[in-house]
Amino acid sequence: MELAQALASAWREGRALDAAAWQGSVGDAAEAYRVQEGVAAAMGWFDDAAVPGHWKSGGPSRDAVLTHAPLPPAGVRASPAQFADMHFNAPGIEAEIALRLGANVTPERAAALTPQNASAVVDAMAVSIEIVDSRWKDPAQASAWLRLADQQSHGALVLGTWIPYTACDWAAQRCETRIGAREPVLRTGTHPLGDPVWLLPAWLRHATRNGTMVPAGTVVTTGSWVGVLPVAAGDAVVVEFPGIGRAEARL
Repeated sequence: MELAQALASAWREGRALDAAAWQGSVGDAAEAYRVQEGVAAAMGWFDDAAVPGHWKSGGPSRDAVLTHAPLPPAGVRASPAQFADMHFNAPGIEAEIALRLGANVTPERAAALTPQNASAVVDAMAVSIEIVDSRWKDPAQASAWLRLADQQSHGALVLGTWIPYTACDWAAQRCETRIGAREPVLRTGTHPLGDPVWLLPAWLRHATRNGTMVPAGTVVTTGSWVGVLPVAAGDAVVVEFPGIGRAEARL
């Protein structure tokens, strides 16, 4: 697949592509996911795994179709994380909560999950920082399908300390984000889906769509509480969710 090979080359070479040259090449989500798989195969990201171990999933609201992407393992790091060895084209960060599966999820179990019972398959949660980046020169000019094909604009992921999952009052949950010496960004109850667990059924149906089981220990990060905040090389980032934990990164 030509686009998958072009995106893989952009990943390897630390460069960005002109979206205008590819706008008509991906027409729907199914094609975008095939490109994701082609990029992963070209990069050898998941050669030793039946199912990728780390994912991102989410959407702007419960009314939107949620989208998903497996994450390259080399960019998944424990907090405090350093990224001086990685190239980012135009990075931003998102403050998130990651969830970890405590049970194997078969296609049949995924099909039976609802937002109300999905917490039964989760054993732990952690604060996470997603470094958002794009292989498109001007991501705003790339179609939604092109952005989805590009691993949903993923750069890297930082995971804080895991704690046992418990149901939270997410509407009252505070999120504090600090970037360098800037004024902190403070938010309360701003997860776009209201509850990070809400996306699990859609994500797990996607991850099991080829008949594979998603094993216990698989991690998904679940969407930003602060939108995308711009960062630059050398910036220190600290995200804290009081009562849950914190994560730190330096680009």
